Amino acid sequence: MQGTLFGYSESEVAEFGATFGIAALILFMLFIIGNLAYRSKAGKTGTFALFLVLALGMVGFVAKIVIQTLWKI
Repeated sequence: MQGTLFGYSESEVAEFGATFGIAALILFMLFIIGNLAYRSKAGKTGTFALFLVLALGMVGFVAKIVIQTLWKI
């Protein structure tokens, strides 16, 4: 089983890391945005604006995963 990691190929390990690793980073970034809103005492509108603006970039990655999943069906 040379060229594998615990029986998984390099592409399978990379796909796992890209999917779950980046998803974990997205959750961590959401925690950071929430903590930033709490410490700055942003209020409801300010917290909404922070999440909208700062989390909008993550929507592209999530949409990519959804489109790829739907495309395979």
